[in-house]
Amino acid sequence: MKTIHISHPHTLNQKDQVPSVMALGYFDGVHLGHQKVIDEAKSIAKKEGLALAVMTFHPHPSHVLQKAREPKDLITPLEDKIDFIEQLGADYLYIVQFSESFAALSPQEFVDQYLDELNVKHAVAGFDFTFGRFGAGTMETFDEYGKGRINATIVPKLSNQDRKVSSTLIRSALKNGDVEYVSELLGKPYQLRGIVIHGDKRGRTIGFPTANVGLSAEYIIPPTGVYAVRAEVKGKVYDGVCNVGYKPTFYEKRPDQPAIEVNLFDFNEEIYGQPIKLQWFKRIRSERKFNGIQELTAQISQDKEEAIQFFQDQHKQTKKS
Repeated sequence: MKTIHISHPHTLNQKDQVPSVMALGYFDGVHLGHQKVIDEAKSIAKKEGLALAVMTFHPHPSHVLQKAREPKDLITPLEDKIDFIEQLGADYLYIVQFSESFAALSPQEFVDQYLDELNVKHAVAGFDFTFGRFGAGTMETFDEYGKGRINATIVPKLSNQDRKVSSTLIRSALKNGDVEYVSELLGKPYQLRGIVIHGDKRGRTIGFPTANVGLSAEYIIPPTGVYAVRAEVKGKVYDGVCNVGYKPTFYEKRPDQPAIEVNLFDFNEEIYGQPIKLQWFKRIRSERKFNGIQELTAQISQDKEEAIQFFQDQHKQTKKS
């Protein structure tokens, strides 16, 4: 996949761009609804013998239009978004810098400069995608701007349990710790990336060594508690159990930030400084204070057994299907 960063006004011209079908959207999370948009564009591209292109925007529009900081509640930072879109088979990814001057474009100017000038032959977007100043352009009115040069396909709403699959719904589920439902909406486990950092090394003294994770971007951290997770380190994937929390058994004063600590099963290596990717599968319990080390280690053993059983059951279900 070729990734092209664009800022307004751009200097790209039609004759230098490969004819394409373009999927349009912000695509935070690249969830099942987003995947449906990109898959529809992919199907049309294959049928019409065109390249598959995706256009997304950075930073988040609210950062520009509402003068807010870059939201801390993005499901997928840009690096992850790029990876997910590549996995869906895109040939080209256009990342448009969302700026005040870009936001001021009329719907017609957007279509002329960011679709026609990029040699887009067919635009695909969700039913609620808007474009141009104040979101005045809609997919229902696209034909008046495309003027026969660019076809358009509207992808209808995707629902789960009678609720629209949306980034807002996923953020809410994440903040409630319901990582199983999040996986269902994303079509994949929720993931975080980071680096293994030095912690207080207390886990190894009680028989449960942990990898402490320093996040590489401003992810949504699930609420405090214990989770069944998978971790990818040095190209290998391990099942594990992760604690997110403030360790109240050891600290009277609550630290400023929760620690993310992972005990990897069947693993005994020094991995400080190594990149790590965490995938979140199930919330096992909430964080609580224990009456001493013995009670804590007994609970950690129980948490580990529950996580092992979860992954064993999941493996059996995968084999059946």
